Amino acid sequence: MKPKLKIFISSFVIVTIIASCSKDFLDVPVQGKATTATDPNLAQNLVTGVYNSLYAGEAFGGSGGDVHGISFITATKIISDDAEKGSTVADQPNIGAIDNFTVTSTNNFVAALWSGYYSGIAKSNQAVEALNIAAVDQITKNQLLGEVRFIRAYYYFNLVRLFGKVPKVLRVPKDAQDANSDPAFQTRASVDTIYNIIQQDLQFAVNNLPLKNKIGVGHISKGTAQTLLAKTYLYQKNWQQVLALTQEVINSGQYNLVSDYSTIWRQVGDNNIESIFEVQTGQFNNGDLGVNGYSTWQGPRVGGRGGWTDLGFGFGTPSLNLVNAYEAGDKRKSSTIIIIDQTPKHVGTILYDGFRIPSADSVQSLYYNYKAYHSENKNVENYLGNRDQKQKNLHILRYAEVLLMNAEAANESGQPGNAITQLNKIRTRAGLLGSKASSLTDVRNAIWNERRLELALEHDRFFDLVRTGRVAQVMQGIGKNFVAGKNELLPVPSLQIALSGGKLDQNNGY
Repeated sequence: MKPKLKIFISSFVIVTIIASCSKDFLDVPVQGKATTATDPNLAQNLVTGVYNSLYAGEAFGGSGGDVHGISFITATKIISDDAEKGSTVADQPNIGAIDNFTVTSTNNFVAALWSGYYSGIAKSNQAVEALNIAAVDQITKNQLLGEVRFIRAYYYFNLVRLFGKVPKVLRVPKDAQDANSDPAFQTRASVDTIYNIIQQDLQFAVNNLPLKNKIGVGHISKGTAQTLLAKTYLYQKNWQQVLALTQEVINSGQYNLVSDYSTIWRQVGDNNIESIFEVQTGQFNNGDLGVNGYSTWQGPRVGGRGGWTDLGFGFGTPSLNLVNAYEAGDKRKSSTIIIIDQTPKHVGTILYDGFRIPSADSVQSLYYNYKAYHSENKNVENYLGNRDQKQKNLHILRYAEVLLMNAEAANESGQPGNAITQLNKIRTRAGLLGSKASSLTDVRNAIWNERRLELALEHDRFFDLVRTGRVAQVMQGIGKNFVAGKNELLPVPSLQIALSGGKLDQNNGY
């Protein structure tokens, strides 16, 4: 086959290369080849491709970058007070640099996040342009556009929380000259501008997506878009919008809390009534298909005397600070944290699938993330042998967070009684008594604490500390090298600044 010109965005500088026989949907179409304007089936294929970008997890220079892999785990979980780097001291020092706030702009895990999210945005932009001319009816077109624009909004939401100002890239450049001459591709837009883009995309999705029970399993729905839109307003302290949007989700009748918290992160809990947005996994070409390395990076690791087949590399271990944060009787603790046996009887730790992890003398760390665990017992959960791509759904948004956002917005709007009502729904499921908080300040602190425990190890803790103004106090209090006014954000990768010809500016302090 004759080679064709492939154009892709590698974080704003357009690179042109010759690629033989590529099937990538970012390729410039060959003349006469079917397009969405002539083949309606291609429209759905484009959307599927954008969904597939959620799997990216390459931290070591892969072309896809990292969206939900170890870089994401590091920058959203290990960086917080809920988790430690784990593994061994010498293993992956650049993860340790992020954990200890000694990170620099040359950190490969930071670079992987930037390239991963912008690769996903590039795919989204390509899909939006193709869908706009797709040979499908307007209702179908708008629904497909709503799904794609939600994913683009989600990517920008993570980018703005990780880096602050970022480039506003909302179209596919015509060619390298176009990309290199348009300032939008090589300069950073303000945080407010990016939030405005996110909210426009999400509002379009809200207006054009059906309810959960009217769309296929795993697809983005109206409630998905409403929930993320509410979350963006949460970060902007627009309490009226948060309250209105979360109330719509609550009143929709599409969601509820599952009775058993522990089942949420098992395969039996995938796409349950509490689920609002999950990264779907499964089987493809007789193999496991999932987020690259998500479970393996966080799997319990052999150490000391060994003598067992471990489950991974042991990163992102729950901190003692988190372990001690739970109230007595909180059911969520045992569902969130794998606690390694330290007794002299060496009874080990038995997981829900019957797998036994030995005692502390044979294990690297004392605590592991239960929410990231996926069974290798084929009789319990689907597993075809690929540890790096286990069929482990990622639960990004769920109904419990809707209740907590509704509670926070109600309290900040002068309705602490309504806030306590929602808060206690969460506490009741956890096996706890109702909160006794009453004043605005006490209720606020109670909600923040409940967010930490309900959403523990779910990638929001550090961002919650930043948005509520507590991050410096908390991080410095546990001995981290956190510098206020600097470490709330990651540095812009130095490679991206170089590729832009110095037009991208750096975050403060780096």
